[in-house]
Amino acid sequence: MTVDVFLTRSAAYLPFSPVSNDEIEDVLGRIGGKDSRARRLILRSNGIRSRHYAIDRATGKVAMTNAQLTANAVRALGEDIGPVGCLATGTSMPDQLIPNHAVMVHGELGWPRLEAVSLAGVCLSGIAALKYAWLAVRAGDAQRAVATGSELASPLLMASNFEAEIAHKVDALEARPEIAFEKDFLRWMLSDGAGAMLLECAPRGALSLRIDWIDLSSAAHELPVCMYAGADRAADGTLQGWMQTPSSQWHAQSIFAIKQDVRLLNENIVRATVGEPLRDIIARRGLRVDEIDWFLPHLSSHFFAQPVAQCLEDVGLPIPRERWFNNLAQMGNTGAASPFIMLDALIRSGRLQKGHKLLMFVPESGRFSSGFVHLEAV
Repeated sequence: MTVDVFLTRSAAYLPFSPVSNDEIEDVLGRIGGKDSRARRLILRSNGIRSRHYAIDRATGKVAMTNAQLTANAVRALGEDIGPVGCLATGTSMPDQLIPNHAVMVHGELGWPRLEAVSLAGVCLSGIAALKYAWLAVRAGDAQRAVATGSELASPLLMASNFEAEIAHKVDALEARPEIAFEKDFLRWMLSDGAGAMLLECAPRGALSLRIDWIDLSSAAHELPVCMYAGADRAADGTLQGWMQTPSSQWHAQSIFAIKQDVRLLNENIVRATVGEPLRDIIARRGLRVDEIDWFLPHLSSHFFAQPVAQCLEDVGLPIPRERWFNNLAQMGNTGAASPFIMLDALIRSGRLQKGHKLLMFVPESGRFSSGFVHLEAV
């Protein structure tokens, strides 16, 4: 027997003050001591105007861990949430390989014994954590569960991480110091933040959101890796992980940098994460455009807004732009945290009314996975 599950509280945590576009290299540093030639082009395309980094500008040092970021978001849910039976966390970049992110967050919180589960991935890992928490409450295994999405990207984006690669290229090629576009691209796309959601088996307060369903899918059966870290492309195009790479090359090739195949992304992201999975969901779930009051798309860049809108029209779900809600421009692309931060902002905006139905869309380009969440305000 399953029960209805309600999102009764949400919270977001963004570290330090916002960083404007002109301040990014002052915070992250300049690779090879030079301004990036790609920065202005990428920022003009992605539409992000400010973001947050967990970097203390006074010292230039990273001031908190991913686990601490996440715990801060959970604490923002309030001290009166009651005992929690399940903590499910999602992040692209935990602070360490072992142990998992969830137990580290649990340790930061100091809560009593509970089920702590960590979901891996990229942007979709937060929604995977939300699904795990939702299923735990729905099945009766937990009366109350907390799901989180978080990212601490800035330590990997700092210029100091690329100095060894610059030195290697200068020695080997005597070329102008610069890193590959696939690495530089993401320095202007990603930032830090965390979000948390409390799920319960009954509504609480003036307005809660009933979670009707969460559908996740992967296109890895047909598409290669597009976004990756801790690995590099081998000569034959396959992905070679850090364990198969000589340690002497880890720094020289910036193995642990986050990399993106932009061409592959642009050619496939809309078809593989919107069009194909949504056609199936429309057929199975009976989705109708007149029954969607809010569409919350996680966009890595405003560049994709029009292609997504066109794809919605093509599949028979032409949601008008006035029903879209997105805060990428103000909060930046925080990966697994973005859907949490976006939904929290809508909830706090006062624009949600009883009976409103929400459709959230979360893609990730790791190997083209997709997630859709349907909720109703009650």
